[in-house]
Amino acid sequence: MLDVAVIEEPAAAEASLDPIRSRILAALAEPGSAAMLAGRLGLPRQKVNYHLKELERHHLVELVEERRKGNVTERVYRATAASYVISPVTLAAVSPDPDRAPDRLSARWLLALGSRLIQEVGTLLTGSARAGKPVATFALDAQVRFASAADRAAFAEELTQAVTTLVSRYHDEHSPHGRDHRLVVGLHPIPTARPDGGGDSESAATPHGPQPAAENPRLPDPEAEPEAGQEDPR
Repeated sequence: MLDVAVIEEPAAAEASLDPIRSRILAALAEPGSAAMLAGRLGLPRQKVNYHLKELERHHLVELVEERRKGNVTERVYRATAASYVISPVTLAAVSPDPDRAPDRLSARWLLALGSRLIQEVGTLLTGSARAGKPVATFALDAQVRFASAADRAAFAEELTQAVTTLVSRYHDEHSPHGRDHRLVVGLHPIPTARPDGGGDSESAATPHGPQPAAENPRLPDPEAEPEAGQEDPR
């Protein structure tokens, strides 16, 4: 079972948001059968079976065991993850886009950045699960209490200068094997499009040649460069 799974398919998102199915998912943090769930949730077993089939169809629960009891086979399920996050990609064209109105002082822009973070890391996790390799990420989490609005503004200015200095020091626009990363408090590889239209994973073998200059500098992959002649395995 995964700690967190990202839901990218609209139909799977719809299935997870159904009140009964969300209760079933929570109950299946530990393996259980339809009979057990029916008793715990106070629902008819037939209804529980129906919802289990729908959840299984969308890969939100999985069969872990079949037990033979007389002439009856009891199927035991568990949730595929302890918790789920619905990716903004399920909203397609109406998902938040931070490039529409970049404003560091806007709460809506911060929300759009968070939405993009979930979408991109979700894409990486999906690809890495398919490839059977982990995603290299880094994140910082801190809490700070400001005595005044002036202190908050000064902190934001110093943080901007510090990050700008670090980005300028480590950004390499011309590295043939470099990998673009996005920095929003956390650090993760930016997914690149595959020929089939999907997003890549951290381990996808896609060429990373020189990239055009961007308005906002991006960080290269902090890991060691591959040997000459080798494609970046990330």
